[in-house]
Amino acid sequence: MSPTITPDVAAHVLNHFGRDGIPAGDWHETLITLIARADIEDAAKLAGAFPDYGSAVLIAKYDRNGLDCLQDIAQGRCTRCKQEDGPFAQGGLCEPCAAPMPLDGVA
Repeated sequence: MSPTITPDVAAHVLNHFGRDGIPAGDWHETLITLIARADIEDAAKLAGAFPDYGSAVLIAKYDRNGLDCLQDIAQGRCTRCKQEDGPFAQGGLCEPCAAPMPLDGVA
């Protein structure tokens, strides 16, 4: 199960990477910087201790569309369908997108 990245965490990480976001406080900015500068093994250890910030930084660094995904989370949009109608489930998806679709296509 992936950790939940809140809109505030996404906005802090976006700001760190020079995208529209909101500045984090000193402690969280230092944490983001530390995770971003760490090698992949140490970044994974930090992500284990701080799963929301760790996941957000790793997504920003290593996912080709990571900054766009964080932008969606920060703006309160589903990361799949881009709708703003919640409620939202784990992983930044709205509940319809998070629900598994049966193989026959009929729910």
